[in-house]
Amino acid sequence: MTRAAGEPAPAGATRRGDSIHDFLTDGSLARLCEALSALASCPIELHDENGRQIVPNEADLSRPWRVVEHTPEPEPADQAIPIVAGDRVVGRLVRRHTADAPANASAAVGYLAMVVSELLEQETALRERVEEVELMHRLGSMLVRTGEADDVLRESLRSAIEVLDLDAGSVVLFTEMEEETVGGDLEDNLVLKASQGLSEEWLYSPIPLSRGRLFDRLVLSGEVVEVPDLPSDPRVLQPERARREGLVSFLSAGLVFRGRPIGAFRLYARSPRTFSEQEKRLLRSVAEHSAVAVEQARLLALREEERRMQRQLALAADVQRRMMPAALPEAPGYEFAARYIPSEVVGGDFYDIVRHAGRIELLIGDVVGHGIAAALMMASVRGSLRAFADSGRRTVEEVVGRVNRAMCRDTLQNEFATLWYAHVDPDRRVLRYCSAGHEPPVLLSANGSVRRVLDAGGMVVGVEPTHFYDSAEIELLPGDVLVAFTDGLTERQNFQRRAFGRARLIEAVQRAVRQEPAPTASEIIEHVFWSIRQFAGLQSTRDDETLLVVRVGEG
Repeated sequence: MTRAAGEPAPAGATRRGDSIHDFLTDGSLARLCEALSALASCPIELHDENGRQIVPNEADLSRPWRVVEHTPEPEPADQAIPIVAGDRVVGRLVRRHTADAPANASAAVGYLAMVVSELLEQETALRERVEEVELMHRLGSMLVRTGEADDVLRESLRSAIEVLDLDAGSVVLFTEMEEETVGGDLEDNLVLKASQGLSEEWLYSPIPLSRGRLFDRLVLSGEVVEVPDLPSDPRVLQPERARREGLVSFLSAGLVFRGRPIGAFRLYARSPRTFSEQEKRLLRSVAEHSAVAVEQARLLALREEERRMQRQLALAADVQRRMMPAALPEAPGYEFAARYIPSEVVGGDFYDIVRHAGRIELLIGDVVGHGIAAALMMASVRGSLRAFADSGRRTVEEVVGRVNRAMCRDTLQNEFATLWYAHVDPDRRVLRYCSAGHEPPVLLSANGSVRRVLDAGGMVVGVEPTHFYDSAEIELLPGDVLVAFTDGLTERQNFQRRAFGRARLIEAVQRAVRQEPAPTASEIIEHVFWSIRQFAGLQSTRDDETLLVVRVGEG
């Protein structure tokens, strides 16, 4: 039953469902009262909540009922029984007193009022449920269509105010999610996401509505807070502020997602209101739906940020790959090979092999950590070393010393790098090297025996600017194999958490040298990594792995 088309809202009605007018359709109830009047020989009238009689409208079939504006008030002897819908009196049945009325007329009118109230109660509940389902469907469709939390929150607020027949409201999100942060006499951890019908003075005031922000604490614990009269409620911090804003009643529910508080709906009426359980349930449903929208939007934002980071990492990885030698140099009587495997998209290991000023320069290094920070530091160290080595006149220990001082100027105390740097005189077949805290490379003879561990040098670079570095020199013999590596390779673990280790690395190189007649540098690298795969299986690497091999020819 709905209000007839074009029928004005009765005076004093403030929300839908307050008046019997909202439930009348074809005038059948007014006609039933007319028929009962004839049977009972006494007038039985249908009145709205303002005391105006509703009668059949025979003159206009498109408007089957009409209101009698000047309806006499019931006399003391008359019977007036309220018609109730939900918790509201929406009208009355009035039996006018007559001397010849049947004895059971009063009971009949009472039963009729009871039946009408029950029907209106059912229709009210059904109508409210339909409105709730339609609202949830509309908000759900909007969420799927736009995925924008702010849009959903604005629509949720507008719809809640409309369906609950309220006047104003706002939606706020908490910047900190722990409930203990919601307290005190300031609203400095709130972000306003949507508002309607409220002044900027009210919206942006730092003073909360309740003392100690009690209302926020209650809604974040799962309650729906109802305040029929804000100016007279002792929990309200500044009642005069509510009076200036013209706000009387208050209804609030928290946005809680999987037990985690997110924010709150705050709705207001400018006249006294009490709220039914269904109305509270409706606001809680809207708030829960909105919380899902907020979380989904945050998830989408995180995914987009992750995609952006992945794009940036891909670009960084491409830049880092270009820092590694695109092709290794060729030199008569020498073979070079190297492999670099980062544990993440980018890493902190580096190597270089270049011919410069009549000599061959070898470099391998490892900065502390891995990932983006390590990659940036790697680029800095490599760039410094190339710059200081560019003149071709400095010794290996001078170059390493300058790199150390440059790093000490530009890095923090816990940021450092290990590196091993060497010059090869290809004609004299002399190797001069300097190690800065790096895993000492190994020089093996043609038969696989270890000739020397190349550990001369000093401490890591980037810690002590005045540190002095040593160097050493060794003659290269035909068939010699130089193996330089980073600790990620020797620290590679199997499923029993045992490290591959330095000894296994040397053994892998020795097997390659002894099993194959004059293996190439690339074949030695393949053999080493095959040995690592046999040892570690599918266990993933936790650190960057770099291996550099130089083989001296027979001629």
